[in-house]
Amino acid sequence: MAVAEQHHSGETSRRKQNWPSATHPRLKAEQANENGISLFTALLLPEIAEWNPVLERLGITFETAVWVASRAASHGTNFQTELMVSRLVTEQDFYRAIADDLGVLFQEKVAPNDIILHEKDHTALLRRQDRGLCVRMESRDAGAPFLFAPDLASVRRLRELCEKDPQNRQRIRIVAPTVLRQALLWRLRPVLTEKATSGLSKLYADCSAKIVLSGWQAYAAGALTIILPVALFAFFHETMLALHILGSLLFLACIVLRMMAVWWVPPPVPVARPGPLSRDCPVYSVLVALYQEADVVPELLVGLSKIVWPRSKLEIKLICEEDDAETIAAITAHPLRDFVEVVIVPKSMPRTKPKALDYALSLTSGEFVVLYDAEDHPHPLQLAEAWQRFRDGPAELACLQAPLEVTNRSASGIALMFAFEYAALFRRTLPWLESKRLMLPLGGTSNHFRRSVLEDVGAWDPHNVTEDADLGLRLSRFGYSTGTLTYPTQEDGPEDFRTWLPQRTRWFKGWLQTWLVHMRNPAELWSDMEKRSFFVAQILFAGMAFSALVHPMLVVTAIWLMTKLIIGSPFSVLQSSLLVIDAVNIALGYLSFILLGRAVLRKTEKKDFWKVCLFTPVYWMMLSFAAWRAVFKLIRSPHEWEKTPHRARSLRRMNSQ
Repeated sequence: MAVAEQHHSGETSRRKQNWPSATHPRLKAEQANENGISLFTALLLPEIAEWNPVLERLGITFETAVWVASRAASHGTNFQTELMVSRLVTEQDFYRAIADDLGVLFQEKVAPNDIILHEKDHTALLRRQDRGLCVRMESRDAGAPFLFAPDLASVRRLRELCEKDPQNRQRIRIVAPTVLRQALLWRLRPVLTEKATSGLSKLYADCSAKIVLSGWQAYAAGALTIILPVALFAFFHETMLALHILGSLLFLACIVLRMMAVWWVPPPVPVARPGPLSRDCPVYSVLVALYQEADVVPELLVGLSKIVWPRSKLEIKLICEEDDAETIAAITAHPLRDFVEVVIVPKSMPRTKPKALDYALSLTSGEFVVLYDAEDHPHPLQLAEAWQRFRDGPAELACLQAPLEVTNRSASGIALMFAFEYAALFRRTLPWLESKRLMLPLGGTSNHFRRSVLEDVGAWDPHNVTEDADLGLRLSRFGYSTGTLTYPTQEDGPEDFRTWLPQRTRWFKGWLQTWLVHMRNPAELWSDMEKRSFFVAQILFAGMAFSALVHPMLVVTAIWLMTKLIIGSPFSVLQSSLLVIDAVNIALGYLSFILLGRAVLRKTEKKDFWKVCLFTPVYWMMLSFAAWRAVFKLIRSPHEWEKTPHRARSLRRMNSQ
């Protein structure tokens, strides 16, 4: 089923049928037997009969209603929910028919400022999956009218009220849920924005990156900026040796981590084949944060339309910034299905993806939540596999990371190296960490969460520019585990330096943010985490970043010493030691990087392996430049989100021809 809705004429051409009486059980049983209706569907026949007056107004036949009831029975939902996602009738027409049947007014639009608002109650209403919504409106008349977007129980109650006292019809208005929801959203924007920007810092202030450095960290950083230049001036050789030893230890730690993943022999993993979706499958919320992504919107909607999940239990939130008119226009140009909602995030600081995700999370009702990026093409069965893993796994299993596959590896040298990195990370490093029950640094997309756990740990940090890495560490601190999936998500990697650099800078800056936040109290972090995970966190966040920072120093020193050796200049013991240290570090660093990626390359990918070997030294210098740029950005603009631009695959193919 497509995510974008197909246009239907307002005039219905359906032929009305004579419906069986709701008080004729034998006729219902005979009809059920005749059509091979399941027991569950037969139980829903009384519900169909109650909707009879409304369905007749819409021209929906009994046979069609039975088909809708059958879907409700197989999906474990109700008749109204399935009817709304079936595309048999529009939302406006359905609720207008309810109003006509009750003899009350149907209201097409709702002025947000006319709603009598109690914030606590109405924020809960925004999350409700059912359609039994009710709010009160301000009025100059004696009695303030009530707005209803009713479910069956509400219709039943409203009918009783109208029959009991016809005057009640003057105070009842029927409205479509989407219209009422948008009015509520507009009124609650300040509340939702405050929650998105300050929720984590209020709940767990020590886990928020809102403050870059704690008191002692700021003092230590200031002292280092004074002590290091003085030490280099007064004790140059000794200080350089100490820096080389420190850099070597960081390099060695990263090398050991990579080589342990290389030596690990993964057990045979059967191809995941999730069974058929049963009627107890839960509501799944899909979050997609979009900013300046108008070009990829059509392909995104196509990719999301292929997800295998009951549409009545799927909700997709396309999250856009308020001032991103181009992307919003690109989305609204496609008529969307009932389960797709465009969430407009008000302009506020910080302007980050995690803040937008936090804003939208308050509007979802799914038991499980997954987030995708604009350029993603998730495997259709990914949600089914994730739910099966959550259902069969332990309660502490909080998150599942789907592997990311780069599809444009042949587009350029940078795309090739990016794909090589991703292959090493998602095909070997993360599965190895999972097998050892260690913390996992999450990727920025295709993370599947238990919603209850996500809220328990404070959701995403709106001030951290690598919210995925931070959340992976926070889950581990709270005692939860993370696993991996087999069905991948395809995406395109950056193809040029201008696109690659801001993204990698943001990653390094976010890793440093994450390390600084969680190392505010090292003793507490040590006690919170399993000890092996503590050391892995040091390597993944501090080690990777700091080794990239010192890499140019090692290379420059090694080249200088090698030049002296070649021209026959005298060598001191210290210089000889530095040459050996630097040469070994650089050689083992490159080798571990190459071997880890080589271990997971598929047969069709190995033809370009020689290019990876040649380009690795250049790529590592690029990484070092990005790391130093990240340090500068962390000082100047710690919460700035550097956007990675994406182009539609169709446009990319046209430009390459």
